Amino acid sequence: MLRVHAKAVAALLAGCLVAMFSPGAAVAVPGRHVVGAGNPFVDGWYADPDIAVYDDTYWVYPTTSKTYAEQTYLDAFSSTDMVNWTKHENVLTTADISWAEYAVWAPAPVERDGKYYLFFAANDIQSDDSLGGIGVAVADKPEGPYADALGHPLIGQFHNGAQPIDQDVFIDDDGQAYMYYGGWGHANVVKLNDDMTSLGTFADGSTYKEITPADYVEGSQMFKRDGKYYLMWSEGGWTGPDYSVSYAMSDSPTGPFAKIEKVLAQDPAVAKGSGHNSVVNVPGTDIWYIVYHRRPLSETAGNNRQLAYDRMYFNSDGTIEPVTMQVKDTFADDNALGWKTYGGSWSVDGGRYRAAASAGGKALLDTNFADFTYDADVEVTSGRGDAGLIFRATRPSAGVDSYTGYYAGISPAGKVVLGRVNDSWTELGSARMSSAAGSSHRVRISAVGSAIKVYVDDMARPKISVTDATYSSGANGVRVFNTAAAFDNVSVDKAG
Repeated sequence: MLRVHAKAVAALLAGCLVAMFSPGAAVAVPGRHVVGAGNPFVDGWYADPDIAVYDDTYWVYPTTSKTYAEQTYLDAFSSTDMVNWTKHENVLTTADISWAEYAVWAPAPVERDGKYYLFFAANDIQSDDSLGGIGVAVADKPEGPYADALGHPLIGQFHNGAQPIDQDVFIDDDGQAYMYYGGWGHANVVKLNDDMTSLGTFADGSTYKEITPADYVEGSQMFKRDGKYYLMWSEGGWTGPDYSVSYAMSDSPTGPFAKIEKVLAQDPAVAKGSGHNSVVNVPGTDIWYIVYHRRPLSETAGNNRQLAYDRMYFNSDGTIEPVTMQVKDTFADDNALGWKTYGGSWSVDGGRYRAAASAGGKALLDTNFADFTYDADVEVTSGRGDAGLIFRATRPSAGVDSYTGYYAGISPAGKVVLGRVNDSWTELGSARMSSAAGSSHRVRISAVGSAIKVYVDDMARPKISVTDATYSSGANGVRVFNTAAAFDNVSVDKAG
């Protein structure tokens, strides 16, 4: 089960955290429109994240996204605010598990009676004749070191057709622990005894209860809200763009579970292969997040997956609204994960993305928006040039105008300019504005079809409004031209 509980840190997220209190501690609650500091939220290729909270710290345990032979260890990430994350390497390795050799997958963390348990799958067994399956390791601390609790798999064979992988552990309000697992299109639920290392039985004497919903492939996840049990799972192929998350609801932790709908899927403007999720509830609130992995649009290798999370909302009848993969970056984590630079000198400092003066240095997100609203705070810190936003960009490289797309910039000389770029500059419009070096301005681009509008500070009246249909979609980014600048509070949303 995924639970969250963190310290209130008033200065974080620039006032977008609301202090909520539970007995004995404070909880930092992300505001409705704030998702951390941006996705991905940690560096590196990872997948299958599961999250727990121990005392006042969030802990995320993912699969190391490499080839099967290289998947011999698990890292963890901890945070007291879900913004700044600390990496803990090798919390569990195959050296700690005598029977595990490779394909160490989908860790599931849970704490009971002062002990920390980490359930995992290993060896990707293809038949009952192979050694492997679901194991359990135990530690005295969340960061380990974890040791094999049994010396053999807890579940080492196929039951009801379910490959023993992709486990999730859920402890119900009455203290009964359940484990949901299964690959190869079959899902089982088992009871865990209080020792968390042995299996119990159901009232009918059985140990393995099949609960497979329609279109189930893998990646079981269970949580409870308002007395209802939610089973989530992944469907589609894990290397393909059809990888996605669906869910079912039940009055019982053992089902039946009938598929309701898909809630997380590829967004061709943001990311692909989005799946194998976990879910977290902020205690004392009805704020929920879905934590998952996804593949950047420009990446084609199957294992090039990153960790992300977004807000999850419920309808009045308890059903889940489709999840929107948001594109936001507040730089509150003092990094620029997800950005790629082309020329210039870039750094994150003081919660802002800074560029030294250069002749056209740019940084782009791996997006492909067509119709959108793109907002960012732009401050020209020195120089006589301009700085601003790139959009619908393709073919980027280092160079003054080395890309195709559009650019809207502001200068301390009191000018806002919009132009079209194709390895050369064509001005489409300009306007006067009140500005000075060191002053920050909110810049907005509205692009719907051929209609492009540029707003500065006043979001009711555009400074520039033109019609140009040359470029219909592409990446979003920021740029400087013969000036130094700082950028903050970047947000891209689909129009309408």
